[in-house]
Amino acid sequence: MAAMTADEILAACGELTGWEADVEAPSIAREYQFPTFPAAVRFVDFVAELAEAADHHPDIDIRYNRVRLALSTHSAGGVTEKDFALARAIDHC
Repeated sequence: MAAMTADEILAACGELTGWEADVEAPSIAREYQFPTFPAAVRFVDFVAELAEAADHHPDIDIRYNRVRLALSTHSAGGVTEKDFALARAIDHC
């Protein structure tokens, strides 16, 4: 799967709510906030199941009740449609 151009990343990111593009990294990222630490960890467990099923694993940062996800297709050297597919799957649940 080929890496997307900066313009393609920005356009596709504009179709998602809350996700931000970092065309320098390149990656797409979003932060989620939960009422408690256990709720944040449950969300991470959920994301882990989705990611494993897609064979696509995000960078995850947990800070108490906040979770930041960053998606990039390392094998392609950038952002691909695979990243946007996983972002949409995460947001639909």
